[in-house]
Amino acid sequence: MRLSAFRSSRQILCIIISGTICWSSCKKDTPQNDPVTYGNSFVLTINADKAVYKPGETVRFSINKPLTGNLKIRYRHLMETISDAAFSGDSWSWTAPATDFTGYMVDIYETVDGKEKIYASVGIDISSSWAKFPRYGFLSKYGQLSDADIKKVMDDLTRHHINGLQFYDWQYKHHMPLAGSAAAPQAVWKDLSNRDVYLSTLRGYIDAAHQRGMQAMFYNLAFGALSDAAADGVKEEWYAFKDKLHTTKDKHALPLNFFKSDIYVTDAGNTNWQQYIAARHNDVYQALNFDGFHIDQLGDRGALYTYNGTAIDQAATFKPFIQAMKTAQPNKKLVMNAVNQYGQAGLIATAPVDFLYTEVWGPNDGYSHLADIIRNNDYYGNNTKPSILAAYMNYNKADQAGYFNTPGVLLTDAVIFAFGGAHIELGEHMLGKEYFPNNNLLMPDELRNTLVQYYDFMVAYENLLRDGGTFNSPAVNCTNGKATINNWPPAKGSVSAFGKEFANRQVLHFLNFNNANSLEWRDNNGTQAKPATIENMEVEVNVPKTVKRVWIASPDYNNGVASTISFTQSGNTVKMMLPSLQYWDM
Repeated sequence: MRLSAFRSSRQILCIIISGTICWSSCKKDTPQNDPVTYGNSFVLTINADKAVYKPGETVRFSINKPLTGNLKIRYRHLMETISDAAFSGDSWSWTAPATDFTGYMVDIYETVDGKEKIYASVGIDISSSWAKFPRYGFLSKYGQLSDADIKKVMDDLTRHHINGLQFYDWQYKHHMPLAGSAAAPQAVWKDLSNRDVYLSTLRGYIDAAHQRGMQAMFYNLAFGALSDAAADGVKEEWYAFKDKLHTTKDKHALPLNFFKSDIYVTDAGNTNWQQYIAARHNDVYQALNFDGFHIDQLGDRGALYTYNGTAIDQAATFKPFIQAMKTAQPNKKLVMNAVNQYGQAGLIATAPVDFLYTEVWGPNDGYSHLADIIRNNDYYGNNTKPSILAAYMNYNKADQAGYFNTPGVLLTDAVIFAFGGAHIELGEHMLGKEYFPNNNLLMPDELRNTLVQYYDFMVAYENLLRDGGTFNSPAVNCTNGKATINNWPPAKGSVSAFGKEFANRQVLHFLNFNNANSLEWRDNNGTQAKPATIENMEVEVNVPKTVKRVWIASPDYNNGVASTISFTQSGNTVKMMLPSLQYWDM
């Protein structure tokens, strides 16, 4: 919901409710078996042919079922209608506006008895670089796939506007990711867990990503070597040791009945190691058209030493490692995982990475911790590097076959998106473990269908969610007994509100925890309860400006399409009625 406010300076205050109101004035795990497929219920859907578009590019749309009636197609940026025209057929095109880094909502609607009926909508991101509004997905299986197999996965990721992909565990060996040579790579090899990796599948996915506007990032550790690394030229002097006398290499132990080797830890700050791995990655770039390197780590490893017995400050090695990778390939993109923020502040965040990526673990277990991480990352990156969170849902439940718990996933996504982050969770399946091939849990139809609306919402309103503004906490109360409202952080049994102020608008977010049985975001066992929907909640907000307009948008309501709502203002007090709050209003 949004309030547009005026003073003599013509400032606008906007309250957006999607749980938001806006006003204007790495670890490893044992691989699991594939589960059975879960069927989909039909939902009318608008599809676009790419995940993101450059300014002036042609956007090609289609719908999955023909419609009849007195229909219109509308293109909007926030509440501003760009165009509104009669609609017919099941495919059409649109020329993206010239303004860069802008989100749009496109919807098909009909006016019936004086009221709009929204049939379907889609968000569109017009951005020349993924670094402004990153939406990260993953791939984890590279067996012998057909073009149709690849297309099915990529079409789904495109519909969620995923503009970058992490190619997880594709490599032959950590210290030698490409099997064969740059000029003659092998057609197939075994990955760390002895799964087949087909060169043709990697190339097929990379090509499909580029056709859809996505970036393709290969995954590797900053400092990993397998047990046979000496035969491939890795020197003893490059390793990190647990003792000063270099008798015991640090290693990440793996169950060798599944994996072909433990992972031995090298010193990422060793310049000889940096040169070695940069050369191996050069082989990768020559053989495969990857756009960059997703750098992983393993968190705080405790006391480590060089071969010569000097203590290693491992976090301090990350920035020079990133800089060395950038120097070796200045035109390639870099991202690095900060495991539970290890090495993020002043190191990874100030290195040449496109955005900040945090894998979240305990004790950062609460919804408030997710918000804290995003806001801290904003600070560490001087508000120039947005956040991606690797936050694995229903973690314990993912040990067995089953289904993700829809309320748990949606509440976590609502918090992450409302605070301006994005969630790496979608690939060939949804993530439940840090070992990305684990696909024990499936998405039930309700979650699959609703999540599309959440990603549409994140894209359509990206300029309010992820493009500046200052977080604040306006005084907000419910005046008709429909709910208890508290300022963020959340409380069980309550609706939690927070704001973000822009030059000429104020955004408010409402997140519904009225039925929450826990305030831990991971929903380990899949038991988080669905919020009770609140209809016609009267809200009173303290607004120190004259309000021109209030509008509301929610991924849970009206297909995410924004609408104005009536309000009254007396002094600094604005009263309005929120039509519906399920998980999140803005």
